[in-house]
Amino acid sequence: MADAFENILGQPKVREFLRASVVGERVSHAYLFVGPTGSNKMTAAYALAQALICPKGPKGPRGGQCGACDACGRIMRRKHPDVVLLQPEGAHGYLVDQVREIIAAANLAPIQAKRKVYIVDEADRLSIQAANAFLKTLEEPPADVVFILLARMREGVLPTIASRCQVVPFRHIPASEAAGILAQNTGASLEKCRIAIESCGGSITRAVDFLKSNERLAFRTRVLEAMEMLRNADDWDILCTARDLVVLSKAPLDVVRAEQEEELAKNADFLAKSAIRQIEARNKRALSAKSLEALSQLTSIASSWLRDVLAICAETPELVINVDARGALEDAAYATDEARVAEALAAVRRCNRAISYNVSPETCIDGLLLEVREALYAPRGTQAAPSRFR
Repeated sequence: MADAFENILGQPKVREFLRASVVGERVSHAYLFVGPTGSNKMTAAYALAQALICPKGPKGPRGGQCGACDACGRIMRRKHPDVVLLQPEGAHGYLVDQVREIIAAANLAPIQAKRKVYIVDEADRLSIQAANAFLKTLEEPPADVVFILLARMREGVLPTIASRCQVVPFRHIPASEAAGILAQNTGASLEKCRIAIESCGGSITRAVDFLKSNERLAFRTRVLEAMEMLRNADDWDILCTARDLVVLSKAPLDVVRAEQEEELAKNADFLAKSAIRQIEARNKRALSAKSLEALSQLTSIASSWLRDVLAICAETPELVINVDARGALEDAAYATDEARVAEALAAVRRCNRAISYNVSPETCIDGLLLEVREALYAPRGTQAAPSRFR
Protein backbone atom coordinates (compact mmCIF):
# COMPACT_ATOMS: atom_id res chain seq x y z
CA MET A 1 0.00 0.00 0.00
CA ALA A 2 1.29 3.48 -0.84
CA ASP A 3 2.39 5.51 2.15
CA ALA A 4 0.48 8.54 3.36
CA PHE A 5 3.13 10.93 2.02
CA GLU A 6 2.01 10.02 -1.51
CA ASN A 7 -1.25 11.86 -0.76
CA ILE A 8 0.58 15.20 -0.52
CA LEU A 9 -0.27 16.00 -4.12
CA GLY A 10 1.49 18.83 -5.93
CA GLN A 11 4.21 19.21 -3.28
CA PRO A 12 7.08 16.87 -4.26
CA LYS A 13 9.75 18.73 -2.26
CA VAL A 14 7.65 18.71 0.90
CA ARG A 15 6.85 15.04 0.40
CA GLU A 16 10.50 14.04 0.13
CA PHE A 17 11.61 16.30 3.00
CA LEU A 18 9.11 14.83 5.44
CA ARG A 19 9.83 11.29 4.29
CA ALA A 20 13.58 11.81 4.76
CA SER A 21 13.04 13.35 8.19
CA VAL A 22 11.11 10.30 9.38
CA VAL A 23 13.48 7.75 7.86
CA GLY A 24 16.54 9.57 9.18
CA GLU A 25 14.93 10.04 12.61
CA ARG A 26 15.39 13.80 12.37
CA VAL A 27 11.86 14.72 13.38
CA SER A 28 11.50 18.15 14.97
CA HIS A 29 9.41 18.77 18.08
CA ALA A 30 7.54 21.52 16.20
CA TYR A 31 6.87 22.32 12.55
CA LEU A 32 5.37 25.37 10.86
CA PHE A 33 3.81 24.54 7.48
CA VAL A 34 3.31 27.75 5.50
CA GLY A 35 1.54 28.13 2.17
CA PRO A 36 -1.65 29.37 0.51
CA THR A 37 -5.08 27.80 0.87
CA GLY A 38 -5.31 24.62 -1.18
CA SER A 39 -1.60 23.77 -0.96
CA ASN A 40 -2.27 20.54 0.98
CA LYS A 41 -0.81 21.59 4.33
CA MET A 42 -3.48 19.72 6.29
CA THR A 43 -2.95 16.54 4.28
CA ALA A 44 0.79 16.79 4.92
CA ALA A 45 0.19 17.27 8.64
CA TYR A 46 -1.91 14.11 8.88
CA ALA A 47 0.59 12.19 6.74
CA LEU A 48 3.39 13.14 9.13
CA ALA A 49 1.20 12.21 12.10
CA GLN A 50 0.58 8.80 10.55
CA ALA A 51 4.30 8.27 9.98
CA LEU A 52 5.03 9.15 13.61
CA ILE A 53 2.27 7.13 15.25
CA CYS A 54 2.04 3.95 13.14
CA PRO A 55 3.19 1.21 15.59
CA LYS A 56 5.10 -0.56 12.84
CA GLY A 57 7.20 2.53 12.20
CA PRO A 58 8.51 3.71 8.82
CA LYS A 59 8.41 0.85 6.34
CA GLY A 60 11.22 0.54 3.84
CA PRO A 61 13.54 3.17 2.38
CA ARG A 62 10.71 5.50 1.30
CA GLY A 63 9.53 6.11 4.86
CA GLY A 64 5.95 5.00 4.34
CA GLN A 65 3.63 3.60 6.97
CA CYS A 66 1.95 0.22 6.90
CA GLY A 67 -1.39 1.87 6.05
CA ALA A 68 -3.25 -1.26 7.12
CA CYS A 69 -3.16 -1.22 10.94
CA ASP A 70 -5.87 0.18 13.20
CA ALA A 71 -3.80 3.26 14.08
CA CYS A 72 -3.19 4.18 10.43
CA GLY A 73 -6.88 3.68 9.65
CA ARG A 74 -7.97 5.90 12.52
CA ILE A 75 -5.57 8.67 11.53
CA MET A 76 -6.65 8.52 7.90
CA ARG A 77 -10.28 8.83 9.09
CA ARG A 78 -9.14 11.59 11.47
CA LYS A 79 -10.43 9.72 14.50
CA HIS A 80 -7.26 8.79 16.37
CA PRO A 81 -7.40 10.16 19.96
CA ASP A 82 -3.69 11.04 19.94
CA VAL A 83 -3.84 13.16 16.78
CA VAL A 84 -5.61 16.36 17.78
CA LEU A 85 -6.73 19.06 15.34
CA LEU A 86 -6.99 22.52 16.90
CA GLN A 87 -8.82 25.45 15.33
CA PRO A 88 -9.54 28.96 16.65
CA GLU A 89 -12.71 29.16 18.71
CA GLY A 90 -12.89 32.93 19.14
CA ALA A 91 -14.24 35.43 16.64
CA HIS A 92 -10.77 36.96 16.33
CA GLY A 93 -8.65 33.84 16.73
CA TYR A 94 -7.46 31.50 19.45
CA LEU A 95 -8.65 32.18 22.99
CA VAL A 96 -6.11 32.22 25.81
CA ASP A 97 -8.19 29.67 27.75
CA GLN A 98 -8.26 27.45 24.67
CA VAL A 99 -4.46 27.50 24.48
CA ARG A 100 -4.20 26.73 28.20
CA GLU A 101 -6.39 23.67 27.65
CA ILE A 102 -4.04 22.57 24.86
CA ILE A 103 -1.05 22.93 27.19
CA ALA A 104 -2.76 20.93 29.94
CA ALA A 105 -3.74 18.16 27.51
CA ALA A 106 -0.24 18.03 25.97
CA ASN A 107 1.19 17.15 29.37
CA LEU A 108 -1.08 14.14 29.73
CA ALA A 109 0.08 10.73 28.53
CA PRO A 110 -1.04 9.54 25.06
CA ILE A 111 -4.31 7.58 25.05
CA GLN A 112 -3.39 4.80 22.62
CA ALA A 113 -0.08 5.54 20.87
CA LYS A 114 3.45 6.16 22.16
CA ARG A 115 3.31 9.82 21.18
CA LYS A 116 0.82 12.58 20.44
CA VAL A 117 0.55 15.01 17.53
CA TYR A 118 -1.17 18.38 17.78
CA ILE A 119 -2.12 20.05 14.50
CA VAL A 120 -2.68 23.78 15.06
CA ASP A 121 -4.65 25.17 12.11
CA GLU A 122 -4.57 28.90 11.32
CA ALA A 123 -1.60 29.52 13.60
CA ASP A 124 -1.49 33.05 12.21
CA ARG A 125 -4.60 33.68 14.34
CA LEU A 126 -2.74 33.17 17.61
CA SER A 127 -2.98 36.49 19.43
CA ILE A 128 -0.01 37.82 21.39
CA GLN A 129 -1.63 36.71 24.65
CA ALA A 130 -2.47 33.24 23.32
CA ALA A 131 0.98 32.86 21.76
CA ASN A 132 2.70 33.83 24.99
CA ALA A 133 0.68 31.21 26.85
CA PHE A 134 1.75 28.63 24.25
CA LEU A 135 5.39 29.66 24.02
CA LYS A 136 7.01 27.68 26.83
CA THR A 137 5.25 24.44 25.87
CA LEU A 138 6.25 24.92 22.23
CA GLU A 139 9.83 25.61 23.24
CA GLU A 140 10.11 22.63 25.61
CA PRO A 141 7.27 20.23 24.78
CA PRO A 142 6.94 16.83 26.44
CA ALA A 143 9.18 14.25 24.76
CA ASP A 144 6.20 12.36 23.35
CA VAL A 145 4.53 15.39 21.70
CA VAL A 146 4.98 16.89 18.22
CA PHE A 147 3.29 20.16 17.22
CA ILE A 148 2.45 20.95 13.58
CA LEU A 149 1.35 24.55 13.01
CA LEU A 150 -0.35 25.59 9.76
CA ALA A 151 -0.41 29.15 8.41
CA ARG A 152 -0.68 31.01 5.13
CA MET A 153 2.53 33.03 5.58
CA ARG A 154 5.44 32.88 7.99
CA GLU A 155 5.15 36.63 8.41
CA GLY A 156 1.64 36.18 9.76
CA VAL A 157 2.92 34.09 12.68
CA LEU A 158 4.50 35.82 15.66
CA PRO A 159 8.32 35.63 15.37
CA THR A 160 8.60 34.08 18.83
CA ILE A 161 6.46 31.16 17.61
CA ALA A 162 7.98 30.79 14.14
CA SER A 163 11.54 30.81 15.47
CA ARG A 164 10.85 27.73 17.56
CA CYS A 165 9.56 25.66 14.64
CA GLN A 166 11.04 23.90 11.63
CA VAL A 167 9.52 25.97 8.82
CA VAL A 168 8.30 23.98 5.79
CA PRO A 169 7.17 26.12 2.80
CA PHE A 170 4.37 24.89 0.51
CA ARG A 171 4.14 26.27 -3.00
CA HIS A 172 1.03 27.67 -4.66
CA ILE A 173 -0.48 25.14 -7.06
CA PRO A 174 -2.09 26.88 -10.09
CA ALA A 175 -5.67 25.78 -10.73
CA SER A 176 -4.81 24.33 -14.14
CA GLU A 177 -2.00 22.24 -12.64
CA ALA A 178 -4.20 21.20 -9.72
CA ALA A 179 -6.88 19.99 -12.12
CA GLY A 180 -4.30 17.97 -14.05
CA ILE A 181 -3.00 16.36 -10.86
CA LEU A 182 -6.55 15.57 -9.80
CA ALA A 183 -7.38 14.01 -13.17
CA GLN A 184 -4.22 11.91 -13.04
CA ASN A 185 -5.03 10.60 -9.57
CA THR A 186 -8.78 10.03 -9.94
CA GLY A 187 -9.32 9.21 -13.59
CA ALA A 188 -12.05 11.86 -13.82
CA SER A 189 -12.26 14.09 -16.89
CA LEU A 190 -10.30 17.34 -16.90
CA GLU A 191 -13.58 19.27 -17.19
CA LYS A 192 -14.95 17.66 -14.01
CA CYS A 193 -11.63 18.16 -12.24
CA ARG A 194 -11.61 21.89 -13.03
CA ILE A 195 -15.11 22.16 -11.58
CA ALA A 196 -14.09 20.20 -8.46
CA ILE A 197 -10.99 22.34 -7.87
CA GLU A 198 -12.99 25.57 -8.18
CA SER A 199 -15.75 24.19 -5.92
CA CYS A 200 -13.20 23.34 -3.25
CA GLY A 201 -11.28 26.61 -3.16
CA GLY A 202 -8.28 25.15 -4.96
CA SER A 203 -7.76 22.25 -2.54
CA ILE A 204 -6.81 19.05 -4.35
CA THR A 205 -7.47 16.91 -1.29
CA ARG A 206 -11.00 18.21 -0.78
CA ALA A 207 -11.61 17.97 -4.53
CA VAL A 208 -10.83 14.23 -4.42
CA ASP A 209 -13.55 13.77 -1.79
CA PHE A 210 -15.87 16.11 -3.70
CA LEU A 211 -15.74 13.96 -6.83
CA LYS A 212 -16.60 10.85 -4.80
CA SER A 213 -19.60 12.39 -3.05
CA ASN A 214 -22.99 12.47 -4.70
CA GLU A 215 -24.14 14.73 -1.86
CA ARG A 216 -21.48 17.33 -2.59
CA LEU A 217 -22.16 17.20 -6.33
CA ALA A 218 -25.87 17.71 -5.65
CA PHE A 219 -25.03 20.57 -3.29
CA ARG A 220 -23.06 22.28 -6.07
CA THR A 221 -26.03 21.91 -8.43
CA ARG A 222 -28.32 23.52 -5.85
CA VAL A 223 -25.92 26.44 -5.29
CA LEU A 224 -25.70 27.05 -9.05
CA GLU A 225 -29.51 27.02 -9.23
CA ALA A 226 -29.62 29.54 -6.40
CA MET A 227 -27.23 31.85 -8.24
CA GLU A 228 -29.27 31.52 -11.43
CA MET A 229 -32.60 32.39 -9.77
CA LEU A 230 -31.35 35.63 -8.20
CA ARG A 231 -32.18 37.77 -11.24
CA ASN A 232 -35.93 37.25 -10.83
CA ALA A 233 -36.10 36.42 -7.12
CA ASP A 234 -37.88 38.45 -4.47
CA ASP A 235 -36.79 38.53 -0.84
CA TRP A 236 -39.07 35.63 0.10
CA ASP A 237 -37.62 33.46 -2.70
CA ILE A 238 -34.13 34.19 -1.42
CA LEU A 239 -34.98 33.40 2.20
CA CYS A 240 -36.53 30.07 1.17
CA THR A 241 -33.55 29.21 -1.00
CA ALA A 242 -31.14 30.15 1.78
CA ARG A 243 -33.04 27.90 4.19
CA ASP A 244 -32.75 24.98 1.76
CA LEU A 245 -29.02 25.57 1.35
CA VAL A 246 -28.54 25.65 5.13
CA VAL A 247 -30.26 22.26 5.42
CA LEU A 248 -28.10 20.82 2.63
CA SER A 249 -24.91 22.28 4.10
CA LYS A 250 -25.65 20.59 7.42
CA ALA A 251 -26.47 17.18 5.93
CA PRO A 252 -22.88 15.80 6.16
CA LEU A 253 -22.83 16.69 9.87
CA ASP A 254 -25.45 14.05 10.64
CA VAL A 255 -23.25 11.35 9.13
CA VAL A 256 -20.15 12.59 10.98
CA ARG A 257 -22.07 12.84 14.26
CA ALA A 258 -23.42 9.29 13.93
CA GLU A 259 -19.94 7.94 13.19
CA GLN A 260 -18.53 9.75 16.20
CA GLU A 261 -21.20 8.40 18.54
CA GLU A 262 -20.68 4.87 17.26
CA GLU A 263 -16.90 5.13 17.68
CA LEU A 264 -17.20 6.51 21.20
CA ALA A 265 -19.73 3.89 22.27
CA LYS A 266 -17.46 1.14 20.96
CA ASN A 267 -14.51 2.29 23.08
CA ALA A 268 -16.18 3.91 26.12
CA ASP A 269 -15.76 0.85 28.35
CA PHE A 270 -11.99 0.79 27.80
CA LEU A 271 -11.20 4.50 28.24
CA ALA A 272 -10.68 6.65 31.29
CA LYS A 273 -13.02 9.57 31.86
CA SER A 274 -10.26 12.05 30.95
CA ALA A 275 -9.71 10.24 27.63
CA ILE A 276 -13.44 10.29 26.89
CA ARG A 277 -13.54 14.03 27.54
CA GLN A 278 -10.63 14.53 25.15
CA ILE A 279 -12.40 12.52 22.45
CA GLU A 280 -15.66 14.42 22.96
CA ALA A 281 -13.82 17.73 22.66
CA ARG A 282 -12.09 16.50 19.51
CA ASN A 283 -15.43 15.38 18.04
CA LYS A 284 -16.95 18.78 18.73
CA ARG A 285 -14.07 20.47 16.91
CA ALA A 286 -14.46 18.07 13.99
CA LEU A 287 -18.15 18.94 13.65
CA SER A 288 -17.35 22.65 13.72
CA ALA A 289 -14.66 22.18 11.06
CA LYS A 290 -17.06 20.19 8.86
CA SER A 291 -19.68 22.92 9.13
CA LEU A 292 -17.16 25.59 8.13
CA GLU A 293 -15.99 23.43 5.24
CA ALA A 294 -19.54 23.19 3.85
CA LEU A 295 -20.03 26.96 4.07
CA SER A 296 -16.63 27.52 2.49
CA GLN A 297 -17.61 25.22 -0.35
CA LEU A 298 -20.78 27.22 -0.94
CA THR A 299 -18.83 30.47 -1.25
CA SER A 300 -16.25 28.79 -3.51
CA ILE A 301 -19.01 27.61 -5.85
CA ALA A 302 -20.64 31.05 -5.82
CA SER A 303 -17.28 32.71 -6.57
CA SER A 304 -16.66 30.29 -9.42
CA TRP A 305 -20.09 31.08 -10.93
CA LEU A 306 -19.45 34.82 -10.67
CA ARG A 307 -15.98 34.55 -12.22
CA ASP A 308 -17.54 32.70 -15.13
CA VAL A 309 -20.08 35.51 -15.55
CA LEU A 310 -17.18 37.96 -15.48
CA ALA A 311 -15.35 35.95 -18.16
CA ILE A 312 -18.36 36.17 -20.46
CA CYS A 313 -18.79 39.89 -19.76
CA ALA A 314 -15.10 40.35 -20.68
CA GLU A 315 -15.64 38.38 -23.92
CA THR A 316 -13.39 35.49 -22.83
CA PRO A 317 -15.96 32.66 -22.71
CA GLU A 318 -13.19 30.08 -23.18
CA LEU A 319 -12.28 30.67 -19.51
CA VAL A 320 -15.64 29.43 -18.23
CA ILE A 321 -15.26 26.57 -15.72
CA ASN A 322 -18.90 25.67 -15.01
CA VAL A 323 -19.62 24.63 -18.58
CA ASP A 324 -22.71 22.69 -17.51
CA ALA A 325 -24.31 26.03 -16.50
CA ARG A 326 -23.28 28.02 -19.57
CA GLY A 327 -26.82 29.06 -20.51
CA ALA A 328 -27.54 30.58 -17.09
CA LEU A 329 -24.11 32.22 -17.06
CA GLU A 330 -24.74 33.89 -20.41
CA ASP A 331 -28.17 35.12 -19.28
CA ALA A 332 -26.62 36.66 -16.18
CA ALA A 333 -23.79 38.25 -18.17
CA TYR A 334 -26.23 39.93 -20.56
CA ALA A 335 -28.14 41.42 -17.59
CA THR A 336 -25.14 42.87 -15.74
CA ASP A 337 -21.61 44.17 -16.33
CA GLU A 338 -18.04 43.67 -15.15
CA ALA A 339 -18.16 46.34 -12.43
CA ARG A 340 -21.30 44.81 -10.93
CA VAL A 341 -19.78 41.33 -10.94
CA ALA A 342 -16.73 42.71 -9.14
CA GLU A 343 -19.08 44.09 -6.46
CA ALA A 344 -20.74 40.70 -6.14
CA LEU A 345 -17.37 38.98 -5.73
CA ALA A 346 -16.51 41.48 -2.99
CA ALA A 347 -19.74 40.44 -1.22
CA VAL A 348 -18.57 36.82 -1.32
CA ARG A 349 -15.24 37.82 0.23
CA ARG A 350 -17.07 39.64 3.03
CA CYS A 351 -19.18 36.55 3.59
CA ASN A 352 -16.02 34.46 3.92
CA ARG A 353 -14.76 36.80 6.61
CA ALA A 354 -18.09 36.49 8.43
CA ILE A 355 -17.80 32.70 8.29
CA SER A 356 -14.33 32.88 9.86
CA TYR A 357 -15.88 34.93 12.69
CA ASN A 358 -18.41 32.13 13.36
CA VAL A 359 -21.46 34.04 12.13
CA SER A 360 -24.46 31.69 11.91
CA PRO A 361 -24.93 29.80 8.60
CA GLU A 362 -28.43 31.22 8.19
CA THR A 363 -27.17 34.80 8.46
CA CYS A 364 -24.24 34.12 6.12
CA ILE A 365 -26.28 32.55 3.33
CA ASP A 366 -29.20 34.99 3.57
CA GLY A 367 -26.84 37.94 3.44
CA LEU A 368 -24.75 36.52 0.63
CA LEU A 369 -27.67 35.89 -1.73
CA LEU A 370 -29.29 39.27 -1.02
CA GLU A 371 -26.03 41.18 -1.54
CA VAL A 372 -25.16 39.35 -4.76
CA ARG A 373 -28.64 40.04 -6.18
CA GLU A 374 -28.34 43.73 -5.35
CA ALA A 375 -24.83 43.97 -6.77
CA LEU A 376 -25.69 42.26 -10.06
CA TYR A 377 -29.21 43.43 -10.82
CA ALA A 378 -30.31 46.44 -8.69
CA PRO A 379 -31.48 49.31 -10.94
CA ARG A 380 -28.84 51.96 -11.53
CA GLY A 381 -29.37 55.18 -9.64
CA THR A 382 -30.57 53.45 -6.47
CA GLN A 383 -28.44 53.52 -3.36
CA ALA A 384 -26.97 50.15 -2.56
CA ALA A 385 -28.04 48.60 0.72
CA PRO A 386 -25.33 48.45 3.38
CA SER A 387 -23.41 45.21 3.62
CA ARG A 388 -24.84 42.66 6.02
CA PHE A 389 -21.34 41.48 6.88
CA ARG A 390 -19.92 44.73 8.24
